[in-house]
Amino acid sequence: MLEIAFYHLTRATVEQTLPTLLERSRARGWRAVVQAASEARLKKLDADLWSYRPESFLPHGTKTEGAPERLPIYLTCADDNPNDADVRFFVEGARIAPALAGAGAPSARAALLFDGRDDAELADARAQWKELRELGYSLVYHQQSESGGWEEKAREPKS
Repeated sequence: MLEIAFYHLTRATVEQTLPTLLERSRARGWRAVVQAASEARLKKLDADLWSYRPESFLPHGTKTEGAPERLPIYLTCADDNPNDADVRFFVEGARIAPALAGAGAPSARAALLFDGRDDAELADARAQWKELRELGYSLVYHQQSESGGWEEKAREPKS
């Protein structure tokens, strides 16, 4: 069963953090799915990925571009996985368990990015952690440090 990482953002936004995680995934040769809860957030992420850094390019698209199986990074609000992703990122409270239960599951890893300064996102992340723990998934919780790096704070099951 794949490991699910929780990224608790305290200093940066999802829009600032996601491109770096996608770049690292692409450097490993991984294909990715990014799942949001709303079309509005999906459109914002699409625009942000095109313009986040002039010297970098993250090839991505949505179902509107067609041929999603050829996209290295696929943006969606559904539990689909048409590009056979290795890693799946969940933002804006998108539900992890339903995507992992079906054909939407990635082959290597899943990650939830959430803004710890947003009470609703924090509560949702806690609820999803509990649900996924009860389903038997391996979980790891990372919190952003003062310097912007990541500190592992919890792991389930405990070693």
